[in-house]
Amino acid sequence: MIQRHVLGLSGGRDSAALAVYMRQHHPELDLEYFFTDTGKELPEVYEFLGRLEGFLGKAILRLNPDRDFDFWLREYGHFLPSASTRWCTRQLKLLPFRQWLRPGLAAGHRITSYVAIRADEDYRQGFAPTQENLKVVYPFREVGIDKQGVIELLGASGLGLPKYYDWRSRSGCTFCFFQQKIEWVNLKRNHPDAYEEAKRYEKSAREHGSPFTWSQGESLSDLERPDRIAAIEADFIARKAREQARKPVNPLRPIRFVEPTDIDDLFGEDEGGGACLVCHK
Repeated sequence: MIQRHVLGLSGGRDSAALAVYMRQHHPELDLEYFFTDTGKELPEVYEFLGRLEGFLGKAILRLNPDRDFDFWLREYGHFLPSASTRWCTRQLKLLPFRQWLRPGLAAGHRITSYVAIRADEDYRQGFAPTQENLKVVYPFREVGIDKQGVIELLGASGLGLPKYYDWRSRSGCTFCFFQQKIEWVNLKRNHPDAYEEAKRYEKSAREHGSPFTWSQGESLSDLERPDRIAAIEADFIARKAREQARKPVNPLRPIRFVEPTDIDDLFGEDEGGGACLVCHK
């Protein structure tokens, strides 16, 4: 019987760290690495995947959806995807993954999928397989690797973090609706063309009666006003200072060293976490 081992990469730190961990601890497995490319990813994601391929010494298969974002946007009546209607994840990420596995599963292959849910993410639930010959495992949970462990794995490998972590908390499409408002500000600064494209999608959706905006409660045109940007940045700085002050001093580090706060820890009251697992891990 054919045994296959697959590991999905999002372009984010957790799945990359899992690929590093599996290569180092289970070199006997002939892992198939894949990335589901929506065509709307950050340039930094592609750059990081290229460096990861160099470390792994193996190509990462690109799974491209048969139909692109624009097709599905029309199919859903020009309604933008949202936290309550995540059609982008369903059609551009999960569907290509299932289509890729379907022939092997139908032929009776036993497939094990490795997913990068960390030991400190008890609240996360992974993909629930419905086929007997598809098994999903969570190596980080099994061995107790948390967020800091992921960062240490990537640092020790020489890969480090993807460059977008300088200004964004996770991977995913350029206009992912799970972005915080400060991340939209940062997208405008780092990739103004992508911000303008997101504005065009938002305008088209509004013209077709969609009640959603990319950022909860305001349009990107309103969000980019200078006074609004200043308010968003001031709020982010204040939240970061409060979070930093709450963090205990690490006794294993030099005196007064406090673990740094990243954007992912700083969701405001109007900005939820809970980002799509398949996109962001």
